[in-house]
Amino acid sequence: MFGFRDIFIIQAIVQHGGFRAASDATGVAQSAISRRVRHLEDRMKITIFERDGRGVRLTAVGRRLLEEAETLITQRDRILDELTQNVMAGVVRLGVAETLSHTVLPRMLTELRRRHPLLRFEISVDTSEQMARMLVADQLDVAMLLRDQAPREATVAPLPPVSLGWFVSAVHFTVAQPANVADIAHLPIVTFPKGTLPHRQVDHLLSPTRRQAAVVHGSASLATMLQLVDQGFGIGTIPHDLVAGWPQVHLHEVIVTPEARLPDLEFVICHMPDRNEKIGREVTSAALGLDAPMP
Repeated sequence: MFGFRDIFIIQAIVQHGGFRAASDATGVAQSAISRRVRHLEDRMKITIFERDGRGVRLTAVGRRLLEEAETLITQRDRILDELTQNVMAGVVRLGVAETLSHTVLPRMLTELRRRHPLLRFEISVDTSEQMARMLVADQLDVAMLLRDQAPREATVAPLPPVSLGWFVSAVHFTVAQPANVADIAHLPIVTFPKGTLPHRQVDHLLSPTRRQAAVVHGSASLATMLQLVDQGFGIGTIPHDLVAGWPQVHLHEVIVTPEARLPDLEFVICHMPDRNEKIGREVTSAALGLDAPMP
């Protein structure tokens, strides 16, 4: 419809006060300037300049065209600067397991904003299994998920392990100390959603201890787990860091015998190297607290 050259011609006419002055300033023939403006008006079916004996001035439509076009020029210049100066900008589609959304994620995003203020993040909190599928399908750029769910072809970096504890509301439950598997199995249990590694670990640990399987409730929301346990719904398997970061809940950690302990959760941060190598390295370095991007 119009090009940047058209806008530069209009700017010159306005700045210098007429077609002839614009011709003198730009070195473009006055006839060529007049012809370019006339063709632009014909193409857009608008009148850009009012012409009278006193000279030319922009119409209301012409002013609007010039204002909007100057915005486009500014955006063009910004894009060129970012590309030529290797500035990291744009949208990063980030998937994160909810366990990490309360711990690693805020610190990581704050560091990335400090390093690259023009980056924007679209954050999806989902199960590790679903995020792995989204990563392969190019619906995510980077994912923070359980190690056992990482796609085989992804570039993977381990994150610090997340330790789990058994927590109860001391107001609602009295549990033997140290508690063994049988002590825990007769209580209602709140843990991660069915199908996840922590849920499977709880099932494996507790189900053989009773002729009737333990009652295990699954929740995809860690905030919901905290509230349920705090209100006396049951005993929960909750990350230590999460409990420490929620002073509004008053939970008591149950000391357990070695056989009742749950293994740490092993998370990784991963990306597909064939399409997200640069941003993947940068997000990984921020997640791991490194001073510079990984090589």
